[in-house]
Parts: sequence; structure tokens; C-alpha cells
Amino acid sequence: MSDRQLPKWSELKPLLRPKPIELDATKRRLDSALTIADLRRVAKRRTPTSVFDYTDGAAEAEISLRRARATFAGLEFHPAILQDVSAIDLSTDFLGKPSALPFSFAPTGFTRMMQHEGERAVVRVADRVGIPYSLSTMGTTSIEDVAAAAPNARKWFQLYVWKDRSAGEELMTRAKEAGYEALVLTVDVPVAGARLRDTRNGFAIPPALTVRTVADAALHPSWWVNLLTTEPLTFASLASWDGTVAELLNTLFDPTMTVADLEWVRSCWDGPLVIKGIQTVHDARLVMDAGVDAIVLSNHGGRQLDRAPVPLRLLPDVREALGDDAEIMLDTGVMSGADVVAAIALGASSVMVGRAYLYGLMAGGEAGVQRAADILTAEARRTMALLGARRIADLGPQHVRLP
Repeated sequence: MSDRQLPKWSELKPLLRPKPIELDATKRRLDSALTIADLRRVAKRRTPTSVFDYTDGAAEAEISLRRARATFAGLEFHPAILQDVSAIDLSTDFLGKPSALPFSFAPTGFTRMMQHEGERAVVRVADRVGIPYSLSTMGTTSIEDVAAAAPNARKWFQLYVWKDRSAGEELMTRAKEAGYEALVLTVDVPVAGARLRDTRNGFAIPPALTVRTVADAALHPSWWVNLLTTEPLTFASLASWDGTVAELLNTLFDPTMTVADLEWVRSCWDGPLVIKGIQTVHDARLVMDAGVDAIVLSNHGGRQLDRAPVPLRLLPDVREALGDDAEIMLDTGVMSGADVVAAIALGASSVMVGRAYLYGLMAGGEAGVQRAADILTAEARRTMALLGARRIADLGPQHVRLP
């Protein structure tokens, strides 16, 4: 038996490495977030319930969103060993132009409602990391102001078709004049989905000062101070609205639109055209045959038709039907860089992320969006290295098996 002895200070000193105190509270919060799920938890603490639920929630029983996330969680990676993965290249092409990463920032409505920096913060981060950003028709910063916030960023404009077609024509003209390179036409909102969290929370645009929201304000004072002391909420596409999101969508959007109306869009927009909201192989063929440049397999993040197809499950069949040359993007349920890599391996050309960066925005403004991008990038790079894939082009179905 060896004799015990008290350790000497000279032996203890090298083991004592206190972590430097970070005085910046935002940086401290964000540094502690290692995943998008961590950012979501921070966002939930810092944002009023009705606003957080608008971002986090989905339609009806939220089955579509749960299924999408369960599909990503349940897939199995098949790594190739003994590959040289000393240098990982995440770059790829979107619509014929280079992107530093295989994902883009999806269009999201009412972004300044999540955090007052809003779309300007998102487009600046997109510019820094070298990816496209899509501004929503229902964005809360104007087309021109987003363009001015990041003049060199790759900017796309997402369009909903209104009953008043002249309003859509005006938006397309403004986007073109402001330097937006592509139009993303969303086609899965003929009417608003039933987002029950919003109804139960009494969520309205702008937020109403009810007894419930005043009580919630006491728990989230900084959010309310920022809302009330910064520029009033404005929209990319209309001056104001006083009502619920569902009422807004049902009032403005055109439920009569058909594939024949793509000719009208083409007559107004001469740049790349992307159709977002494809949920069947038939419709993928239909719009590609109509001459669009790319499609997005999407069920609107589970926010429209509950029990809609899971885009990731649909992806291999659409890729087989359209062939290798078709540009196929995908969204819904993406919460990690590993999810991005899996989607590309199964046939996606690229991935759109929405909630992931919104959680970052709510957690810490522009710095939070940057943190979300950094997390996704690091996860994607690590996943590719562990799969034995050096480049995006090296990924394929051999790397992933769906449950």
C-alpha cells in the first residue's frame, strides 16, 4: 500500500485554470450554445411566449413538423473509412453561382417581431458567410432597406401571389431594381394553415397589449423595450395590418393560382425562378416542365397542411424522376449541419434553413444568427469528415439510409 500525501502547490497550480469571466452577457449566452437546440432554449427564455410560439409552432397537431424532425433523427449514416479528409470543402453552386456553404437562409415572415434587428441582421450574416438570403413578402424590413444593409450579399425575393396581381408586379419590379437575383415563388399557401398555438396565444400583428401580454412583458422586458423604442414594424409588401396572421393571408393571397399563371410571373421576372412548396413527384415534374430553374421540396416547415409529406422522404423519388441536372432544394425539420449533409447525400442540391437562424436571432440578434451559422457549418464539416467525404460532390446515397 502506498503512503498518502498532501499535494504540493507546485503540483496543483498547473491544474487550476479558471475560465476567464466574460462580461458581455450576449456573448456569454451564445458561447454556451453548442447546438441549434441550445439556441432554441435560450430563445425561449428571452422571447415572449406568443412570439416564440409563432416561430416554433406548426399547423394543427404539428404532426408534419414532428415527422420531419423524427426522419432526420432516425436516419443512419454509413461512413467510408481511410479517406483523406484533411481539408473539407463545403462550397457548392446555387442557381449557377458559388456559395461558400451548402445551405441558404430561408424566407421568414415578421422577422423583426422575433428580435428588433430582424432581416438586416440576417442578410449581413448571410453576406459574411457567403450564402444567399431570401427576403419574405411578409418581411418586416423593406426590399430596399435589406438591399442597403448588405449591398454585396446574394439576395433572393420570396413572393406570394396576391389577389391584386398589380401588387405582385410592383414587388417584383422593386426587387429587380434593388439587385435581387432570384425570385422564390411560394405555392403552398392558397389559404392559411391552422396554427393553433397562435390562436390560443391571441397572437396578432402588431402584438396587442392585453392583460396576458403585459404580464408576459414583465418576464421579457428587454424584448418589449427594443420593440417599443426602435423603428415601427413595417412590411416589405404592405403598409400595415391589424389582425391575426391567418386573417392577413386569407385576405391578401390568391387561391385561384394555377401552373398557367407561371407565364404571368415569367412576364414580370426575367431572372432565375424557384418554386417553393413542392410536395409530390407529379408537381415537381409539372413545374420543371413549365420551365422553372429550381424547386424547393417543402411543406412550409409543417405550418400549412398537417400530415403533409416529409420532404426528406420525398427527396430520393424526386431526384430519380427529375435526373441529376435538376436543382432541388429542401427545407423543413433541419436542425443541424448533419441534417444538411444527409439531405445533400440523398439528392438535394442545397438546403434552406429557417427556424435555426431565427432561434439564433431571438437568442442574441445578429451575433445569434452568426452563432447559428457557425454551429451549422462546424457540424456539416465534422459530419463530412467522419463520413469520409471531402467535397459536397462526394456525398451520395451510399452515405445515408432512411429509417
